[in-house]
Parts: sequence; structure tokens; C-alpha cells
Amino acid sequence: MSLYLFIILIAIVAILLILIIMVQNPKGGGLDSTFGGGGGNMFGGVQETTNFLDKATWYLFSLLVILILLSNSVILKTTAPEKSQVKQAVEEHAKDLQPRLDTNPTPTTDKQATPSKKEDNTKK
Repeated sequence: MSLYLFIILIAIVAILLILIIMVQNPKGGGLDSTFGGGGGNMFGGVQETTNFLDKATWYLFSLLVILILLSNSVILKTTAPEKSQVKQAVEEHAKDLQPRLDTNPTPTTDKQATPSKKEDNTKK
């Protein structure tokens, strides 16, 4: 499944969830009062309407959470991990330093660096 398909499905489920929550009345009126109060028999009564809206809310909420979790796995599969700019700069700097480190001579000791006085006299 494509990432865009998940985005569209998440948007549709979220809009439906918003609409169902907005239709509910926290005091018990809800959808029945929207259709004139006395016409509750149309949907099987006030109690049935409340049960339907409660179940629909929970099902849509569960579906929304599942879609979000599944879309996360799709995002991780479709996007390749990129190196940060800092890490790239450090690696390039390390590559630039490597030839300089290879050509530097090993440090010498004091005895090797300065000739002794006896050797200077013999060369002259």
C-alpha cells in the first residue's frame, strides 16, 4: 500500500470520527433530538441510537490508531535513512586528513635528530 493511500484513509476516518462525536450529545439527546425528538423509532429508539454512536466512535478510533501505526511501518520502509550533514562533513574531513597522516614521518627521538659532537668534528 502506498503512503498516500494511508494518508487519505486516515483523513477519511478522522473526519467520520469528528462527525460522529459532534452528533453525540453528552446529556443523552444526541441524534434523536436532531430528528425532532419524537422520531426515535426511526433508528430503533434512543437507547439503540446511543449504543450505535458509542460503538461507531470506538470502532473508528481503533481503526484510526491501527492505520496510523501501519502507516508508520510504510514510512520506514519507503524512506531510506539519510546521513546527517554533520556526519557527512566529519567523514569528508577525515578523508582529507588521511593522506596527510600517511605521509608524515614518525616522530624521532632527540638522539636521532641531533648529531653528537664527535661526529661533527670528524666530518670537518
